[in-house]
Amino acid sequence: MPIPRTHLLDDPWLAPYADLVERRARRAEDTAARLTSGSRKAADLVNFASAHEYYGLHRDQRGWVYREWAPNATQIWLVGDFSNWERSTDFLAVRIPGRDVFEWRGPADAMKHGQFYRLEVCWDGGRGERIPAYVRRVVQDPETGLFAAQVWDPPEPYIWKHSFVRDDVSPVIYEAHVGMAQETEGVGTYREFADTILPRIKKAGYNTVQLMGIMEHPYYGSFGYHVSSFFAASSRFGDPEDLKSLIDTAHGMGLAVIMDIVHSHAVRNERDGLSCFDGTTYQYFHDGSRGWHDAWDSRCFDYGKTDVLHFLLSNCRFWLDEYHFDGYRFDGVTSMLYLHHGLGVDFGNYGMYFDASVDEDAYTYLSLANTVIHTVRPDALTVAEDVSGMPGIAAPPEDKGAGFDYRMAMGVPECWFRLVRDVRDEDWSVGFLWHELTNRRADERTVSYVESHDQALVGGKSFIFQMIDKEMYDSMHVGSQNLLVDRGIAIHKMARLATLGTCCAYLNFMGNEFGHPEWIDFPREGNNNSYHYARRQWSLRDNPELRFKGLGDFDEAMMKLIVGEKILEGTYPRRVFSNDEDKILAFMRGDLLFVFNFHGERSQADYPLIVPPGEYRHVLDTDSKAFGGFGRIEAGQTFPLTTIERAKELCFAIRLYVPARTAVVLRRTPPTGGSAPIIAPKEA
Repeated sequence: MPIPRTHLLDDPWLAPYADLVERRARRAEDTAARLTSGSRKAADLVNFASAHEYYGLHRDQRGWVYREWAPNATQIWLVGDFSNWERSTDFLAVRIPGRDVFEWRGPADAMKHGQFYRLEVCWDGGRGERIPAYVRRVVQDPETGLFAAQVWDPPEPYIWKHSFVRDDVSPVIYEAHVGMAQETEGVGTYREFADTILPRIKKAGYNTVQLMGIMEHPYYGSFGYHVSSFFAASSRFGDPEDLKSLIDTAHGMGLAVIMDIVHSHAVRNERDGLSCFDGTTYQYFHDGSRGWHDAWDSRCFDYGKTDVLHFLLSNCRFWLDEYHFDGYRFDGVTSMLYLHHGLGVDFGNYGMYFDASVDEDAYTYLSLANTVIHTVRPDALTVAEDVSGMPGIAAPPEDKGAGFDYRMAMGVPECWFRLVRDVRDEDWSVGFLWHELTNRRADERTVSYVESHDQALVGGKSFIFQMIDKEMYDSMHVGSQNLLVDRGIAIHKMARLATLGTCCAYLNFMGNEFGHPEWIDFPREGNNNSYHYARRQWSLRDNPELRFKGLGDFDEAMMKLIVGEKILEGTYPRRVFSNDEDKILAFMRGDLLFVFNFHGERSQADYPLIVPPGEYRHVLDTDSKAFGGFGRIEAGQTFPLTTIERAKELCFAIRLYVPARTAVVLRRTPPTGGSAPIIAPKEA
């Protein structure tokens, strides 16, 4: 079980804002009651979050039915294969009297599985081609680039093979993109990912897969963050049954699958998105400038509208129900929470979390979303991508929080990159590093990581590329001798071990575990529409002649030790020792002792560390030749307990040889009869 957290309002820094914290919690409760005709039951909010079962195209006992919310529209036509792509009164949706909803009904033979269609929406003074807002299948024409809705009613629906409940363990997340997961240049598929990538993830020791770019998006290079169709799985990678098979296969392996859900903004496209759907700019989004995200060139939802909440909350439920996803990583939460979107803002004091810049409607929506998700799936995992550190985001609703299980620890990668990019090795402070790795609010849990996809996008550099740069192209052979490469490989392993060893939960982006070279760049005009950088070169990881293999093997060994033995469960990191001059950092996690020597030149022999009594045995080190190191530490050795005097007290200690730029992990076996105090009685 994960270690318990404190209550949100136990934080003394929040005392001046306790009333505001309480008010936010009441606001979420009151909004839920408004949406459910006065009920405050979570089950009724879940029932409210079922718009996808009413809107869109469905079969029922009477035949076909299609419904759309479009307040400003005057007419809506379904136009497609079934009407020879012309408007026909047989496919005219009419407004339901007294409502802003249009409905069309047709017989069972009016359309069939696989046919394509779109809408023609008319309003006073105009008309436009549109894709249904609740559409579940959208396909892009490879020649025109235009999207069309597709009737999806397969004669043999997917039959799920595996029931799955996510274990209550710390998530160790493998962030992945289906399209760029293959090595060949092109777009990978759901089937290929299930067949070739899932086994790699399982073998590598991760327990959760996070899929990017699942919600349909017009521009492939957006990484899936400019969503057009929120209920449609991207057809680039295959059909809905293929995605279901991928998730089912992962469940059969014991892997949870979560997806990036993008409710922070929407693509600005009008024909194949939600913008100006009914002829207005404010149907789903804010009116005026507030409805536009200039930095992201996208639209901003109005979280205060009932029908927008209906849409988004139903979207949260849909992917759990239809595809059996096990939770979500919510993208762009900081942008949602603040009217300034967090751009150019340094969150330096608590007052900034409670001033007029906060979008209270967005906070309320996020709280309701977590209630829906965790009521539908009590085992579901929710993670907030929030760089601001908003108090309460990752606290449970009963504790006056928004209910996310975890928040991304976005300061950790910033720390690692700052150290290797801006600070000379001899100026590193291990005390500063420890603070950055463990500096989190006691009432919330965080997902720590060295790098995600963000750090490797074109124009940036991955962690290892930041350290090695062009030398990666010529000096990654096992026989090469290059000091820059040696440094990069050593720090790459140490950073991951330190981050995993101190985390609540952990994330790695696909391929970064073995130091995948270069950046990520999707096909575009600027690179001659090349897929060269939109793939993962697994052959590098598998090649014993290259040092990438050693990095991948180390990551696997690290996962086997820390994750496989559930070291993250019910324990927390306790600093044993740190010394900025020697660059030594030591901490314990459960019965594992982690010792790091970040010094670039100075190895330490017989280095004394005060430790709890017990037997200490070597179980892992970053310098092993199997992991691309120099083999300076004898594997499996034990370290006898000695005593040293500190502050006039006789303390138990061990003495270690810790080479420069090396980390070692020792397992402690407590003495027979239970644990003893760290400080021994002073001899007479």
